[in-house]
Amino acid sequence: MCSYFHSKFQRSLAYFLLHIAATVLSVPVSHAEDVANQAAHPKFSSCVQLDEATTRADLWPCVTLLSAAKTDLSINDVLASPADFSSPQSAYATLGMRKDVVWLKIPISVSAQTEKNWIFDIDYSLLNRADFYLLKAGRVVQQAQLGNMQPFAARPIVGRSHAVDMVLTPGSDYDIYLRVESIGAKILPLSISTFSAFHGRAVNEQMLQGILGSMALCLLFYSLLQWFSLREPLYLKYCLLVFFSSLFSIHFFGVGAMYIWTDNFWMERHMAGITALLTACSTALFIEDVLRPDMGKNSHRAIITTAIVLALTALAHGFDLVDMQVVAVVMSTLGLCPSLMAIPGAVARIRRGDSVGAYFLVAWLGYFVASVVMVGVVKGYVGANTWTIHAYIVGAIFDMLIFMYIATRRTNAIHLAAQNATQERDVLHSMAHTDPLTGLFNRRGLNSSLATALLGVAPGKILAVYMLDMDNFKPVNDQYGHDVGDELLMLVAARLRASMRTGDVVARTGGDEFVVVATGLKTDTQAKELGNKLLDIFRMPFALREQTCQIGITIGYALAPTDGHNATSLLKHADAAMYAGKQNGKNRAGRTLLGEVVTS
Repeated sequence: MCSYFHSKFQRSLAYFLLHIAATVLSVPVSHAEDVANQAAHPKFSSCVQLDEATTRADLWPCVTLLSAAKTDLSINDVLASPADFSSPQSAYATLGMRKDVVWLKIPISVSAQTEKNWIFDIDYSLLNRADFYLLKAGRVVQQAQLGNMQPFAARPIVGRSHAVDMVLTPGSDYDIYLRVESIGAKILPLSISTFSAFHGRAVNEQMLQGILGSMALCLLFYSLLQWFSLREPLYLKYCLLVFFSSLFSIHFFGVGAMYIWTDNFWMERHMAGITALLTACSTALFIEDVLRPDMGKNSHRAIITTAIVLALTALAHGFDLVDMQVVAVVMSTLGLCPSLMAIPGAVARIRRGDSVGAYFLVAWLGYFVASVVMVGVVKGYVGANTWTIHAYIVGAIFDMLIFMYIATRRTNAIHLAAQNATQERDVLHSMAHTDPLTGLFNRRGLNSSLATALLGVAPGKILAVYMLDMDNFKPVNDQYGHDVGDELLMLVAARLRASMRTGDVVARTGGDEFVVVATGLKTDTQAKELGNKLLDIFRMPFALREQTCQIGITIGYALAPTDGHNATSLLKHADAAMYAGKQNGKNRAGRTLLGEVVTS
C-alpha cells in the first residue's frame, strides 16, 4: 500500500514539474507531455547505423524489452520468442527499481566502408549482472558476463563501467542481447563507441570524479581540523555529512570498486543504500544543530527521530534485513523531511536579518532538486543522461560548500562572542583597577601591581614606594572650582607618567595623593635621587586653560626589602614619612629609617 501511494506521489510530482517547465519555457503543456511520452515510449523505426563518421552511438532509442517471468531463460529461449519484445515504458535509459530479470535487444548495422573496432558500454557502475550476447544471422558470435558482482579482473575491459570490445564485420547486421539482473536500479546508459571515444569519455569522467573528490577531501580535512581545534559539534556533523556523501559518490561512479574495495561484494551490494541513508541522517543532524534556536520542540524531536530512523534503516540494510526497494522508499519519503521541517526556522532567521536562513533555503532548494532528479532516475521516472546521473553529486558538493559557509559563520559568531566577552572583561577589570579621572591605577590596581613587583625584589634589586601629597591643592580647588582642580590633577598625572621609566607604576590613591613604585634600583642613594627628581618635576608651574598654577609636593618613601616585604608595610612607612615631611615644612622628600624620618 505504501509503495502504491509513493508511486502515485512520484508520478504526480513528475507531471507537476513538467507543467512548471512548460510554463517557464512558454511551451504548451500538451506539447510538453507529447515530448515526454515520446521519450518514455520511443518509436523504433530504425536500428543503430555504424559508419566511418560514427565515433559514439546511443543505443537506447533502438532498445526493445522482454520481461522474463523465469530467471533461468537461456538465449535460445529468448530467441524463440521474438514477438514478446516491446518498447520500454519507463523514462530514457532507465528501467527503475523493477525486480524482474529483463532481456534487451538492440539491432545494429555496420556499413561496408567501416573497418573500426567497437566497444559496447553500460555506463552505470552499480549494475549487478549483465550477460552480453552478440549475434550475427541468429548465431551467437561473442558473449561476456558484465556487472559489479563479477571479479574485477575478470571484466572484459577493466574500468569503472561495464564494457566489452567487439570486432564487427563491415557490411553486416548484428543483434545485441543483454540479460540484466540487479537488486537496485536498472539504469542503462547503453552506447557503442570507438576505442578513442570510449577512453576519452572514461578519462573525462575520472577527471571529474577526481576534481569533485578532491573538493570533498579538502572540506573533510578542514572540518576535522576545525572540530579538533574548536571542539564545536557542528563541524563533526559536517564531517559525517561530507564523508558519507563522498562515499556514496565514490561507490555510485565505480571509483570505490576500481581502487578501494575491489572485489568486496558486500560493499557493492550495500554501500549505495547505506551511504545514501547516512548522508541524509548527517544532513538532518547538521540542520537541527544550525536551526535549533529557531525550531519548536516538536520540529526538533521530529528531525532527531527521522535521523534515528534513517540510521537504523542503514543498519538493517547492512544486515540484509531490508532490501534496496525499502531503502529507496525510505530515502524518497524521509530523506527530505528534515529540510522541510526546518524551513520555518530558516524563514524566522531571514525575518531577523540573519543571512544564514537564506543560505539554508538555497542549499535546501539545491538538495531538493538534486534528490528529486536522482530519485526520479532510480525509480524510472526521469531519463538517465550525463546531467541527471551527476545531478546528486553536483547538488551534494553545492550543499557542502554552502553548509561549510554556514559552519564558518557559526565559528565567526563564536569568535566574536569570545572577543566581546574578553573586551567586556578587560573593561570591567580596567574600571575596577583604574582611576576614572586620570587613567592611573587606583588603590586596588596599585596593590595588585605592587604585589607583583615585590616578587622581583632581591639583593641589588631594590623596590621603592613613593607617597606623594600635593601641597596647597585645597586652596586651588576652592578658589577656581572643581573643574580646574580636576584639570590640575590630570596634568599632574601626565607629568608623573612622562617622568617615570617604563615598568614603573604610577597610581592615584586619593583626592590629591599619588603613589609611584620604582623597581630595579641598585642602591639607597639611587632611590633618594629619584625622590629628588620627583620633587623637581613640580618646580615648574602647571599651565591650565585659563591660568597658571604653581604647587608643591611632599614625598615620603620606603624601600624593600629594607623597610618591609609586603605592600601594606611599605605603604604604611611611606605614608608616615610623607606625613612627617608635611609636619616639617612640606615640599620635601623623606624616608623612614629605623623609625626615624630622613629628609632631603
